[in-house]
Amino acid sequence: MNQKLLVFLLPNFLFGIFLFGFFYKRQENLTDVFPTPTENWLAIQNSRKNTLASVCLKNNLNKPRSKLDSLVANQLFVEHKHKFIYCEVPKVGCSNWKRTIFLLQSDFNAEASDIGHDSIHHTSLIKRLVSYPPALQKEFLSNYTKVMFTRHPLERLVSAYRDKLLHSEPFYSTTIANEIKAMFRKNKGSSEKVSFQEFVSFIIAKPPHTLDIHWKPMFLLCDPCNIHYDIVGKYETLGLDSEHVLKDIGAPESLQYPSLKRYSSEKRTDGDITLEYLRHLTSEQIEKIKKLYEMDFFLFNYTMKYEDYFSLND
Repeated sequence: MNQKLLVFLLPNFLFGIFLFGFFYKRQENLTDVFPTPTENWLAIQNSRKNTLASVCLKNNLNKPRSKLDSLVANQLFVEHKHKFIYCEVPKVGCSNWKRTIFLLQSDFNAEASDIGHDSIHHTSLIKRLVSYPPALQKEFLSNYTKVMFTRHPLERLVSAYRDKLLHSEPFYSTTIANEIKAMFRKNKGSSEKVSFQEFVSFIIAKPPHTLDIHWKPMFLLCDPCNIHYDIVGKYETLGLDSEHVLKDIGAPESLQYPSLKRYSSEKRTDGDITLEYLRHLTSEQIEKIKKLYEMDFFLFNYTMKYEDYFSLND
């Protein structure tokens, strides 16, 4: 009886071992096939940087210089404790990145919400690369983690208009607004706010390198063809990219990128809002604005078919 039972059980036992081994190996293979979230993120980063390098080469934008352009150096913020350099691109979460840099280098406990919008943009406590001599600039660029963030050019443009021309900032809502009115209105003293059409006409009438940083092309601000950024983040993936930046530079685990905004009751500029403003432009204005931001579209892989882009992101 025992012998018969053994004869019966032994093949089933061996078959069970075979099945266990088969499925265990299969699980290992599946783990190899399906990448981890970190591997996915690294693959996206490599794709972004490969596109950037290819477009730079194709358009002859790689121009080695003995000295960094001072306008570009002025956009770069340096945080020494974590060996971190951040290129400021306005309207791409830069206020919160400046808050983050301030907290990274601080020795005292503080919250991002304690740091006011105007304060962080006027403080001398976070240092720009331009404040250092050329030799140190070169050293920092060689040894620090360099990061920039981008945003769809047309969404960034609409965001800049809403922020600077529709609110009561003295310089933009008065000085810049008066300059625009003088160019495009018969009644130059009109108190009516500058329209988006007037704003766009004003921008496309000027040489790109002379534009205000809030609507200057991103590639002119950060020079990504000659500064090789370690991480190229996007506003569209801001949370995930910021998380990886902080992890890569060894930031405290308790520090997270904040999601504060200046006008808390106002909806952030998104695809729907952008399309609404773009509908007020003529086809000629659309083509000229696309031409102005052409390199931003190509370098950072954004589609010029803005209707498709924003409908995909709804």
